[in-house]
Amino acid sequence: MDSSARLPALSEFDLIARFFTRAPRHTTLAVGDDAALLSVSPGNDLAASTDMLVEGVHFFADVDSQALGHKALAVNLSDLAAMGARPRWAILALALPDADVQWLEGFSRGFFALADKHGVDLIGGDTTRGPRNICVQIMGEVGRGKALRRDGAKIGDDIWVSGQLGDAAAAVAHRRGELNLEQAALDRCRIRLDWPTPRIALGLELSTLAHSAIDVSDGLLGDLGHICERSGVGAKVEYAAVPCSADLQAMRDQVHGRCAILAGGDDYELCFTAAPERGDAIESLAATLDLALTRIGRIVEGNAIVVIDAAGQPLLLKDQGFDHFR
Repeated sequence: MDSSARLPALSEFDLIARFFTRAPRHTTLAVGDDAALLSVSPGNDLAASTDMLVEGVHFFADVDSQALGHKALAVNLSDLAAMGARPRWAILALALPDADVQWLEGFSRGFFALADKHGVDLIGGDTTRGPRNICVQIMGEVGRGKALRRDGAKIGDDIWVSGQLGDAAAAVAHRRGELNLEQAALDRCRIRLDWPTPRIALGLELSTLAHSAIDVSDGLLGDLGHICERSGVGAKVEYAAVPCSADLQAMRDQVHGRCAILAGGDDYELCFTAAPERGDAIESLAATLDLALTRIGRIVEGNAIVVIDAAGQPLLLKDQGFDHFR
């Protein structure tokens, strides 16, 4: 990590050495030079993605720093999961208002706990003084020609999602006064918001089962829409089949509940499509991973996503997903 900026109390390089320098596991040269050196295993492609978290846009100012360290890496790992890639390396860029030791201890603890779980080396980055902004570049390996992509959906494919949708968005809606959750329900929803689980194991297994995949970061309909657009297809979604928690079940037919489930962000589950004959294998995988995998619809001809109710009638929906510039 290198920068001309210096932070008060701790110098930039003291900060890096104390909180973000560790012995690499599968990297030729990591933190400490002008660039890292890494080698991709034979027969693999390099998968890379970047996500930025901005205070006030992606997280509240009072969020626990350990949770934020976890989430900063988790949202990037989720992108690799959607590609069926195995995580290997991360680059971290931090803009901080000051070098708060307590905040940094929590952030680095959350970041490295998840990095250790998935075998990720932090290999470099940058630090500077400014409004709190966290940017992570994640890199991993995927067998050549085996990456899951958004452009592989085929007409007749079943549409599946992992886990449950809507809790994280419900926590945000509560914070904004748009939804009123009881304290116990709010606590459960906040865990989903602050501590998302990247579905790495699922993504690795789906590389032989699915035709296409995407992580649900900006809302189910918006992200499924990316698959449809790239694949040149449409989709029919059965709203009654879309999984949600018991906390949201009672409000799933209310406007804000429906919006959280279908268009809320921060779920970081996987949405994928697969041939109907793969259904038994997918259900077996769900049991193996102890993770709910739910069929919610089908890929169809056309270019639109239609959501139908239990009677088979189309639902009229205003929100399709999160967009920073809309």
